[in-house]
Amino acid sequence: MSKALIDYYRAIEDSSARMLEAAKSEDWEEVVRFEGICAVLIEQLRFNSRELALMPEERSEKAHIMRRILSNDAQIRYLAEPCLAHCELGFGTTRQFLH
Repeated sequence: MSKALIDYYRAIEDSSARMLEAAKSEDWEEVVRFEGICAVLIEQLRFNSRELALMPEERSEKAHIMRRILSNDAQIRYLAEPCLAHCELGFGTTRQFLH
């Protein structure tokens, strides 16, 4: 039954990879959509991990998956940085008018 638990990690990795592809295409709506999917999967993983445990051989796979997810996340953040800076500039200008 622990197979289901590792499947959550795999699904999160898949959504993370899709987020990265969307970020590379500058499709920020898709990035947000896959981010939402990841959030749901993470909640399901948290819930199910209360009753299920990974098998010893799955722990190694989990570690590899987590490294790939973190790598995807770093790349997504790098790609999103110019967009975020632009948004911050817009908010900064608005803030100046409000004060």
